[in-house]
Amino acid sequence: MSADHPVPLYPLLYEPLVRRALEEDLGRAGDLTSDAILPMHLKGEAEIVARAAGRVAGLSASLCAFHLLDPTIEIEAGAADGEDVEAGAVLARVRGAARTLLSAERTALNLLGRLCGIATATREMVRLVQPYGARVVCTRKTTPGLRALEKYAVRCGGGHNHRFGLDDAVLIKDNHIAFAGGMGPAIEKARSAVGHLVKIEVEVDSLEMLREALDLEVDVVLLDNFSLERLREAVAMAKGKAITEASGGITPQTAAAIAATGVDLLSMGWLTHSAPALDVAMDVAG
Repeated sequence: MSADHPVPLYPLLYEPLVRRALEEDLGRAGDLTSDAILPMHLKGEAEIVARAAGRVAGLSASLCAFHLLDPTIEIEAGAADGEDVEAGAVLARVRGAARTLLSAERTALNLLGRLCGIATATREMVRLVQPYGARVVCTRKTTPGLRALEKYAVRCGGGHNHRFGLDDAVLIKDNHIAFAGGMGPAIEKARSAVGHLVKIEVEVDSLEMLREALDLEVDVVLLDNFSLERLREAVAMAKGKAITEASGGITPQTAAAIAATGVDLLSMGWLTHSAPALDVAMDVAG
């Protein structure tokens, strides 16, 4: 699989999330409107449509909302995760009980629009930094409960994932250093506590801190809110010694200039906490 067409998620990673979203929407009495208006035997067909152009992500996860309510629903995909589509593109067709189609509609569209929006925003950021060889990475600033899906959407957009949680890498930030009594003690304690496969990253906000981190032989340095001039100096200092990651207020307007400094990674929390949802809808087939 390419970066833009990542390995699909296992259903066990998203079905519980979708199930909880359906439970939230159906509440204690189900879909009062559809159940009152539509007879149980009524069948129907509908199309899931992109109202705007964008990058597809989370299609299988979103469409499983229909199968969770009724396993007999027929689903025909019209697009694939990691694919770019134009406005008006049919992403999928769903056929089966009309009640089910309408009851699952909002849950499916909420997830699909959210994930496609993240993938689309990531795609644009990747396009901006690609000429410089830098990678776009996301952060832990994700919607509670949706991290696996939102980080998957970043991969669909051609981006890469930072750590998934507190348990898969060490990132020593300013507050850790303050509580530990200095960068040296913090790194020493972290290094003695974790396994040999766990990398250690340290956040620095000055060239002096960077020099100290490099002397302590960390794996990655997080260059927090550095100016372009300071970033260029930092990249030169760290070359061959540590991976460099720029962070702090990176936008589509500033990304290319930051990547041009030679930094290895650009991390952006807004990809998962503020990217606008892609406009998607369900239209009943005539």
